[in-house]
Amino acid sequence: MSQNLEAPRPVVLVVDDAPSSLGMLCDALEGEGYTVLVARDGLAALKRLELVVPDVILLDAVMPGQSGFTTCRQIKANPSLAHIPVIFMTGLSDTPDVLEGFACGGVDYVVKPLRTQEVVARLQTHTRNARITRLAREAVDVAGFGVVLVDARGRIAWCSPQAALWLRCLDEAAPQGQLPDVMRPSLDTVGGQILLSLAGMTLAVRNMGRVGIDETMLLLEQRQSNADSRLTQAALTPRETEVLSWLAKGKTNKDIGDILGMSHRTVNKHLEHVFEKLGVETRAAAASLATAHIV
Repeated sequence: MSQNLEAPRPVVLVVDDAPSSLGMLCDALEGEGYTVLVARDGLAALKRLELVVPDVILLDAVMPGQSGFTTCRQIKANPSLAHIPVIFMTGLSDTPDVLEGFACGGVDYVVKPLRTQEVVARLQTHTRNARITRLAREAVDVAGFGVVLVDARGRIAWCSPQAALWLRCLDEAAPQGQLPDVMRPSLDTVGGQILLSLAGMTLAVRNMGRVGIDETMLLLEQRQSNADSRLTQAALTPRETEVLSWLAKGKTNKDIGDILGMSHRTVNKHLEHVFEKLGVETRAAAASLATAHIV
């Protein structure tokens, strides 16, 4: 008898200062197979997003303190979160408010009082599209490439996870959402390529030309790495190798501790030894060195 593997439940983050008023909606979403997370304001939502990346966000536009519009702009300014579709829900229905919702990065807009069936239908559409986008993004990384989309002002409109890792390693001091200065010459010539030195490897950056309106695609590829020899010469212990492996997969020290059953202080100590043995100073440099060689 064949065994059906259950697909992972899509995750929706609901951000509203009065979540109790959305009880019916949350129950309906749970009934439709969603895992529902709740945050009471924009800052709490951003904290949530440090721990989990949902498939879609339902965001109240008007909340005490930071507005939903401001929160959405902060989400879209983070390359690792920018792909998440944001649907605004609010009592504001005037045209300027609707336009502001789209201008700050929202993909849809539903007006309170919410019609549950309509919201569920919109969520299903945007969740499906977001998952297709995510799978395409992961496929790029599996192939060993990274992709960065840059707008006319040199701001990062979107990048794949592997590209995000390389960007942090190239310049950790670069403002969030901005292309590192060393990569800007790649924008000058369509079809042109520059080579950058990065953590014991060569990173090729090729300008693939315009995609969409005022956006340029950059293709990143690792070339002639000597990381294998560096990892071999480092003589990491099995435990240090495990810690480095999870670091390369983007896990925080707390996550690594939970996974491996150790305190975060022990994780810190292992990472100190790893950094020293690899001859690197930052998490990004260690992760970049290991990501293509440790699974």
